[in-house]
Amino acid sequence: MTERRQLSAHLVVCAAPPVQHVTELVTLLRADGWAVQLTVTPTAATWIDTTMISQIVGGLVRVAQRSPDEPRDTRRADVVVVVPATFNTINKWAAGINDNAALAVLQSALGEATPILACPYAKKTLTSHPAYHANVQLLQQCGVRFAELRQQAPASTPHLYNWADVAAAMTAAATRA
Repeated sequence: MTERRQLSAHLVVCAAPPVQHVTELVTLLRADGWAVQLTVTPTAATWIDTTMISQIVGGLVRVAQRSPDEPRDTRRADVVVVVPATFNTINKWAAGINDNAALAVLQSALGEATPILACPYAKKTLTSHPAYHANVQLLQQCGVRFAELRQQAPASTPHLYNWADVAAAMTAAATRA
């Protein structure tokens, strides 16, 4: 019998309504055997219980950039997933802005050619902005895969993702590399 290799994910979590339920994704991934690292934007950190999530993940939930004397995390993820990928993060990421720990993970993943899955979440008024479309295209040209998952949530909870679909998209992205 061949043993399945444990997949590793680095979740980059931004401040949008689905973040309030990201523990569902983390729990689902851990139950399926994924090793999970989590980095959250500073605003997202105020929306969730990072201490509780760190217990589920089994490690630190990073919010701030590491200090110069702090060792680098040398674990390489099979896939980096930005979920929810907000208007702000997508635009800053495409512009090469690196002003928080979450963006640092995304910028490094691009530079290392790590498979990246972005699960966008933004209001139509924001996604209609011309910079957004140009930046999504730029990131796609760099190899970032975009999953449109918002519409797949039940009508009773339109602000949520179907986390099983996110996990399936992650597995596909990680194994295509």
